[in-house]
Amino acid sequence: METKKKGNYWTAYYDPETNRYFAEILHISREGMENFNYEITQETYEKLGTFTNDSDNEELIRNGEITYSFENTMYGTLGPERLVWNDEANEAMKEAVKKNSQN
Repeated sequence: METKKKGNYWTAYYDPETNRYFAEILHISREGMENFNYEITQETYEKLGTFTNDSDNEELIRNGEITYSFENTMYGTLGPERLVWNDEANEAMKEAVKKNSQN
């Protein structure tokens, strides 16, 4: 099974060592940048990339459990906002991303 799938603004990872699936969605606009990380199911991972429209892939990812969000907009008065929803899953995703970048 492939361990990485990619669209225009989303990337999904599979970690065969832990048998877990993760995805990230990145949005960049004139207001700033947003990044959202999710833990997704195998079924979701398998469906990713089968749609012709990337927004359909992103909608599918959003059904997963959010693990991390980052927002850096020009309207933020206190600077970038980061929120970790699930520390353990966030760290596991970082490891999956690191493994995929070494391949």
